[in-house]
Amino acid sequence: MRVRSLSVLAVAVVALALPTVVRAQTPDGATVFRGNCATCHDGAAASRAPAPEQLRARSPESIIAALTGGAMRYQGLSLSGAERRAVAEYLTGKTVGAESTVDPSTGRCADPLPLRNVASAPAWNGWSADLANTHFVPAKTAGMTAADLPKLTLKWALGLPEATSAWAQPTIVGGRLFVGTQNGTVYSLDARSGCVAWIYTARGGVRGSINVGPRPGTPGAFNAYFSDQKGYAYAVDASSGAEVWRVQVDPHPLIRLTGSPTLYQDRLYVPTSSYEEVGKSTTYNCCTFRGAVVALDVRDGKAIWRAYPIPEEPALMGTRPDGGESWGPSGGAIWSAPTIDAKRRLIYVGVGNTYSGKASQPGTDAIVAFDLKTGAMTWSQQLAPGDVYGCRNGEPNCGTQQGPDYDFGASPAIANLPGGKQVIVVGQKSGVGFGLDPDNGGKVLWQYRAGQGGSLGGIEWGVATDGEHAYFPVADQNRPSPGGLHAVSLATGERAWFAAPVDALLCGAKGRLCNAAQSAAITVIPGAVLSGAFDGGLRAYSTKDGSVLWQLDTNREYLTVNGVRTRGGSLNGPAPVVVGGMMYVNSGDYRARPGNVLLAFGVD
Repeated sequence: MRVRSLSVLAVAVVALALPTVVRAQTPDGATVFRGNCATCHDGAAASRAPAPEQLRARSPESIIAALTGGAMRYQGLSLSGAERRAVAEYLTGKTVGAESTVDPSTGRCADPLPLRNVASAPAWNGWSADLANTHFVPAKTAGMTAADLPKLTLKWALGLPEATSAWAQPTIVGGRLFVGTQNGTVYSLDARSGCVAWIYTARGGVRGSINVGPRPGTPGAFNAYFSDQKGYAYAVDASSGAEVWRVQVDPHPLIRLTGSPTLYQDRLYVPTSSYEEVGKSTTYNCCTFRGAVVALDVRDGKAIWRAYPIPEEPALMGTRPDGGESWGPSGGAIWSAPTIDAKRRLIYVGVGNTYSGKASQPGTDAIVAFDLKTGAMTWSQQLAPGDVYGCRNGEPNCGTQQGPDYDFGASPAIANLPGGKQVIVVGQKSGVGFGLDPDNGGKVLWQYRAGQGGSLGGIEWGVATDGEHAYFPVADQNRPSPGGLHAVSLATGERAWFAAPVDALLCGAKGRLCNAAQSAAITVIPGAVLSGAFDGGLRAYSTKDGSVLWQLDTNREYLTVNGVRTRGGSLNGPAPVVVGGMMYVNSGDYRARPGNVLLAFGVD
């Protein structure tokens, strides 16, 4: 998935402490923006890069962090420290250091409850409530059904610092809630009250969900495992937040870890992706990154195996007129959480497009199966050939045209059919949903067109299945009528129902930042599909006919347990989490309408 953005990947703004070039006068932020940033951040509907009006909601510190250690760090190299500060203050309308800091003791638990009943209490651990990534929560785990949704009331809200967002849904284990944020702050909260048990600061933004599991060799102790946008994976004590180990998964200069790691038995499976496709300077020697799944030993973080959808290492393919080098093949980023098939001892991943090379690689825009023990590729099913996107037209390593950018950004889901047969359900940015045969090399059993697709379209962050239907939410942000939700038969792929995009937007007049796009991952509980939209609304659709049963408007300010000023915005990326009679929702996204709040609802 493409995130052309000034994303926050650090808590501290290191750049301000560095020497700056002495200038005759203070740089003009507007001039710096027009000369270096406006090409991408001009507000064009086809761009993921936040428009100036979106960036205004951010802190200047967060923009400087992006230019020094985040998505825009290669662009930031061409700017002096004074220019980075000037453009950050121009875009936000705020002075660096002007906003008062919140007392870090605010909202802290007076006596944090220990992790309790970890093995028996209802839990949502990682990207999904199950290793099959179905995003279905049975009534016993959810603690509610569709009939209970109108009874939900807000129990607490957590404000995320520096106007940042939470990219993944929280993990609920042993009475604790674990969530990472865009600026690298990781929280452990009391799941019922929201009080803060501990805070850990990662080196980069934590985009994936957190996994909690037993610490080998220490009975009764548990680790929380996660990864960040600078290529590091972590294990911290789940009770206290004390670091157990930290390892760099990949040393590539533009590495990022967007997909949630998957914890299974004694291994943490970490998917890798990169900024190389879009977050690079004009002089960068592109492209040398290959996506991978890395199996880490949970005891110490050491790599056991490393598996690539593109087996061939990048090689020099030529030089540019400016003397720069062109490399390939590259790409194959894995943007989402791997899926465990314990029955077949396989791990499935959805793979993105090829970055460079004259033709797309067979393992890209594909669902790939690797052996759990060895990492050997068992099979690969490519579902969009010919997709080379990321290199620059005219370079020796680039084809004749770009795109169409048909990544898999949603995790595969394993569903059970009557009679014991299984099907792998996947959704693609092409707008097509597929049912694949896990016993026949991923052969296509059925396919269903849900959306028009494209760089900002199709099925983006997640699908779901409840054993009867597969559910496909549609983004299509670059189309006249974004949004919509489809239910199809698991056995045949035939449409069961279609819920059209909502007309009454909760955010106001329809526009680039206010629309009905349903790009976020979805969750199914008995009787209802929960789907968030760009307009800030979370809606429950009947699993029988797609009618809207309930609606939540998150577009407002909230009083928070930690004293951080906050408000809701677009729902994009993470799905709502339902467990133990509570529902947790992240509201606000810098790629759409900003917001910085985690909301917790309970049934009265």
